[in-house]
Amino acid sequence: MNKPAMPNSFRTGPDEQGMFGIFGGRFVAETLMPLILDLEEQWNKAKDDPEFKAELQNLSTHYAGRPSKLYFAEGLTKHLGGAKVYFKREDLNHTGSHKINNCLGQILLAKRMGKKRIIAETGAGQHGVASATVAARFGYPCVVYMGATDVARQSPNVFRMKLLGAEVRPVSAGHGTLKDAMNEALRDWVTNVEDTYYLIGTAAGPHPYPELVRDFQSVIGTEARAQILEQEGRLPDVIIACVGGGSNAIGLFHPFLDDSQVRIIGIEAGGRGLDGVEHCASMNAGKPGVLHGNRTYLLQNADGQILDGHSISAGLDYPGVGPEHSWLRDSGRVQYEPILDDEALEAFQLTTRVEGIIPALESAHAIAHAMKIVPKMDKDQIVIVNLSGRGDKDVHTVAKMLGMEI
Repeated sequence: MNKPAMPNSFRTGPDEQGMFGIFGGRFVAETLMPLILDLEEQWNKAKDDPEFKAELQNLSTHYAGRPSKLYFAEGLTKHLGGAKVYFKREDLNHTGSHKINNCLGQILLAKRMGKKRIIAETGAGQHGVASATVAARFGYPCVVYMGATDVARQSPNVFRMKLLGAEVRPVSAGHGTLKDAMNEALRDWVTNVEDTYYLIGTAAGPHPYPELVRDFQSVIGTEARAQILEQEGRLPDVIIACVGGGSNAIGLFHPFLDDSQVRIIGIEAGGRGLDGVEHCASMNAGKPGVLHGNRTYLLQNADGQILDGHSISAGLDYPGVGPEHSWLRDSGRVQYEPILDDEALEAFQLTTRVEGIIPALESAHAIAHAMKIVPKMDKDQIVIVNLSGRGDKDVHTVAKMLGMEI
């Protein structure tokens, strides 16, 4: 495939049809089209409304705890013996991940639109927890769809959602993971179009979701950019984030996209290797297709059937990716690399030991790639890794992988 023409700015788009080049769009049932158009209209009004922005800023500061810290990972830097490593500490947010940024923005949209009920999908459970949290804060009933496989491996987050008053509906179709949960959430939305707001958790789905999720999450990169300029007096050489659907990554990347001197790397779940189907590296081993309302890179067989894939990390266990990532891949602005389960597990343990920080398994994929490149870099160079969430939710999974009992 020929690379698309270089744009004047990588921060423009999507276009009016929700397209990032050939990716994105609105591939939805006719029943949903009026809701999607209404959401787009409300979003376009809200993003320029000083009152909306002020309410979101207030909640982000006093409820979620922003700005999150940019932390010099001295122990990891010393251990790796190369470039300076910084962590953008999204794990310190209320609910323990970056997901709260997007949920606060979307619950305010739901309120503006007069919706009475919230639905959401979740993989690792962090978006489910954040959705249940904002629903509790604003007094909405909330239903969270979660794959049965993920319910089993993320039981602490399931309990948290229930404590917050949400109903968790396990989905046993397919492999019982994020793809299947999103399918069920879309079915619910079609059935309950009038009163229900679908609070999507990642920068995927039909337009305007990829754009609005990106914009709510861009606070990560906006803060990180200002913080590194303050702490180091210059921009980083490399920024790295894990990519499932891709919300934490696009949130970090977007404010840096036009800084040509900053190398940007997204990390996919390489699972047990890219030779078979036990991975979720859609941009390294997939091809373009349509899923969940948008055209993007997907894992699919020769007949176009979506494959289930595999990752040790529930939050990366998705056979597609947000459409803006697909466009950034093909344009060459962002490099996307796979990390294997074993490599992520090693990074999880090392970070815990040398930094006293237990990272989410999702974030451990990004750290694992830093472990590969940092030792080859100069000591005056700078790498920022987005620590998208904390790893409390993953200790049972890690213990099982290590043959230990809790």
